[in-house]
Amino acid sequence: MQEQDPAVPPLGVLVADDHPIFLAGMRQLLEVYPGLTCVAAVTSGSDAVRQVVVRRPDVAVLDLDMPDLSGVEVVRAIAEQAPDVGVLMLTMHGDDESVFAALRAGARGYLLKGATPDEVVAAIRSVASGGAVFGPSIAARLVEYFAARPPVAPAVAALPELTDREREILAHLADGEANATIAARLYLSPKTVRNHVSNIFTKLHVADRHAAARRAREAGLGRP
Repeated sequence: MQEQDPAVPPLGVLVADDHPIFLAGMRQLLEVYPGLTCVAAVTSGSDAVRQVVVRRPDVAVLDLDMPDLSGVEVVRAIAEQAPDVGVLMLTMHGDDESVFAALRAGARGYLLKGATPDEVVAAIRSVASGGAVFGPSIAARLVEYFAARPPVAPAVAALPELTDREREILAHLADGEANATIAARLYLSPKTVRNHVSNIFTKLHVADRHAAARRAREAGLGRP
C-alpha cells in the first residue's frame, strides 16, 4: 500500500448500496487506503443521483439492486447530469444482461462483490483516471460474447423516429414480453417502461402492442 502524496488531493468516492453492513465495510475500506475518501454513502438510487450531482465525486461505486431506482437507472442519470463522474458497478450480478445494461448506460467498470479490497481500490483508481475495468470473470464473458455474437442489421434506418432505448424496448415487445419482464431485463422501473411504450405507440402511430410488434418485426427487431 503506497503512501499518499500530501500535495495530491484524495479521490472522492460515493458508495451506494442497500445493505448497511456492506456500506459500512466500503466506508472503512476507503478510510484505510491512502488517496481515497468517502464523500457520501447512501442506500437508495435517488439519493445516489442527488449526492453525485451535489458533491461531484471522482467515482461513484454502485450496486445494481437498490430501492426506488435500479443501479442502471442511476448510471444513466449520472451520465446525463454529471458525465465527468466515473461509475464502477460493484454487485452480485454477473449475468450478460446485467453487465451489458450497465455498460450501455455508461458504467466504466464492473466488478463482482467477491473481488478483493485491493482489486476494488485498483478499479476505483483506474475508473477515476478514465480507464475501463472488469473483473476476470466479467472480462472473459465479454470476450465470449463478442466472439460469438453474429452481425445484425440495425433497424435504425427503418425506425429513425425512435431512440435507441425505445428500439431496445420495442425489440422485447416484439418478443411478446410484458412490461414487467422488460423492466426486469433492462433494470428499469415498470413506470419507465410504460412511458417508453406509450412514446413508441405515439411515434409509430399504432394503437396497441400487437401493431407495434408487427412494425418491429418488419424492421428486423426481435428474435427470429
